[in-house]
Formats: sequence, C-alpha cells, structure tokens
Amino acid sequence: MIPRPAHLAALASNLSDNPVVALLGARQVGKTTLALELAATQERVTRFDLEDPRDLARLSEPMLALEPLRGLVIIDEIQTRPGLFPILRVLADRRPLPARFLVLGSASPELLRQGSESLAGRIAYHELPGFDLSEVGGENWRELWLRGSFPRAWLAEDDARSEQWRRDFIRSLAGRDLPGLGISLPPVLLQDFWTMLAHYHGQTWNGSELARAFGLAHTTVRRYLDRMTGAYLMRVLRPWRENVAKRIVKSPKTYIADSGLLHVLLDIANARDLARHPKVGASWEGFALEQVMRRIGARPDECYFWSVHGGPELDLLVVRGRQRRGYEFKRTDAPKVTSSMRTARKVLGLSRIDVVHVGRHTFPLAEGFRAVGGRDILTEITPL
Repeated sequence: MIPRPAHLAALASNLSDNPVVALLGARQVGKTTLALELAATQERVTRFDLEDPRDLARLSEPMLALEPLRGLVIIDEIQTRPGLFPILRVLADRRPLPARFLVLGSASPELLRQGSESLAGRIAYHELPGFDLSEVGGENWRELWLRGSFPRAWLAEDDARSEQWRRDFIRSLAGRDLPGLGISLPPVLLQDFWTMLAHYHGQTWNGSELARAFGLAHTTVRRYLDRMTGAYLMRVLRPWRENVAKRIVKSPKTYIADSGLLHVLLDIANARDLARHPKVGASWEGFALEQVMRRIGARPDECYFWSVHGGPELDLLVVRGRQRRGYEFKRTDAPKVTSSMRTARKVLGLSRIDVVHVGRHTFPLAEGFRAVGGRDILTEITPL
C-alpha cells in the first residue's frame, strides 16, 4: 500500500473542525482504505457499508441506529441513501457532540445536492483523487501515464493485469454505477458512448454530433456528460471568456479524467501501443494537465483553456485572484516556442508559459518561456 499522508492529515483536520465530513472520489480510488487508516487512530469507531445488506438492515430505522453511537461513525457509499442527510443534520446539531460522521461517496458535491442543502454549515468536503507523482515518485511518470492513477491499476503486477482490471472496472461502472446516476443507456451502449468520448479526448465539446450518433437530444447528451463528470470520470475544462477576442472558442474541452481508463477505451495495452496511437498527443495533454493541476493545488473552477477560432490557443490557464499561470503540453522531447504561445502570453498577460514535455530536461526556451520535463513536474512546478 502506498501511504497518502497528506490526504490523511487533511481528513483528520476536517473532522476536528466539522461534525460531518464527506470523503468523495471515483470508485476504487482508495476512499475506504483511507477511512480505515484514519479509523485506526480513533478509540471508538462504527462503520456502515450501504452496499452490504446486513448494514442496510441495521439502518432500517436510521435515527434509532445512529443516535446512540459515540466516537467516529463511517458511512460508506452515501450516494445510495441521500435520505440520510436530513438525519445527519439533526445529529450534527447536538451539544455536546457525541459523534462525528465521515461519509464516503462516489459522487461530487453537485450530485449530492441534498447533502449540501441539509448540512449547510455543518459539512466539509475532501476529494480524493487517484495516485499522483508525489505519491508514486516523479521518476515513474511514464508508468503512471500508461496505467493511470487508480491504486489497483497502478499496483498491478504487470501491464496486462493492470489493463484487465481497468477493463473490468469500466464494465462494472457501465453496468451498475453510471445507470444509478441517471444515465439511461443499456450497458453496451453506455460503453460505446464512453468510447466515443475517449475519441473526443482533448477536443472541444460537440454535443450535437454525439447526440446524432446515439439518437438522443443534445441536452440529454450534455446531462450524461455532467453525470460522468460528477462521478469523477470526466474532466471538463471551461474556456476563458475574458473579452480579448470576438471569435474566442466558447465550448468546453473534455477529457477522460484518468489516462489509464482512456487507454483501455482506445484499446491501448502497452507503451508501444501508446507511442503509435494517433491520440498519443491528446493522451499526454490530459495526463500532464491533471498532474499540473494537482501539483499547483488548483481547483477546477480556477482552470481554463483559451482558444480563438483558427488562431492562437493555450492548453491550461490557471487564474487565482491576480495570479495567472499558463501551461502548454507537448508530446515531444524538443519543444519550441510558437507564435501561438507568444500571442497567448501577450494577450493573457502572463509573465511565463511552462511547456510540459516528455523529454528528460528542464531548460529556458526564450524570455518568458520554459520547457519542463515530465519527471520534473514535482520539482519545477510550484504550488499556487
């Protein structure tokens, strides 16, 4: 097991300050493992798994079951029983507070809307992603890119076992979890839809084209995308819409959030397949974007891309207050400054653009531009 001390410390801190903490993230990302690691530091712990029929029976009368408990109470897969949130609100308002609640869910706060409304001012959220370079080591970036960040995919004995786990995982999500979030497609069609999204990885959203392919309304297709984003399976990058160009692109860009899942959806089994695939550049862009966002500690609402129709563009613009940072992602070991980058730097008012590439070295490219090697993301990219 790879230790995750930063997430463990953040979880403990949130629990000390709030009566309810939601630990959120994609399925199989390690939420239960982290929760049990925290539980090992507590004196009194009670755990419920809402996918276990025995625990569901114990919670048949939730108030009677939860009110007497003391210490730490862990409730796993909370998105399956949103009706528990009003009860948690009542229990969170007791004084003195006899118990704190750690709820685990595979859906974003937006999809847990009822929890947000019922527990406003009483709940803190901590989102747990898959492994990143700080946890597996910067020297292992190529393996992390190929296999993805899900713990079991990364820790598999070899690439073949990793690929098989990811294929089974996608099949399981399409057959059970995603339909439960309101995507009313049969499992086979849902996998086809997901695969088509993989072929649009790193491109601007074209809901009308996807809708025609599946005989659906474009609003329905967008709702499906939102549900998959809420399940931490897609990344939607919004366009920067500052009034700097009349022909600015206004549709978002979409990415499969995990590079390992992307590769399975594209039938990429190993590093050789990846190097020869026409989507290798887009794959690198999505992977490097995720790693940079995590390294600098940027929230999704602080991250954008910028593009003018038929003109210059920037892969990632991070805006926090008066800070602005620009990043380009190039699947090359010899990056160069382009006229597009120069225009983006000037128009967006950036002091520097970092070009993150697959080569081994970090070096200056020109005034205001720097090449950053993939293994140097940890050491050369600084947090906000």
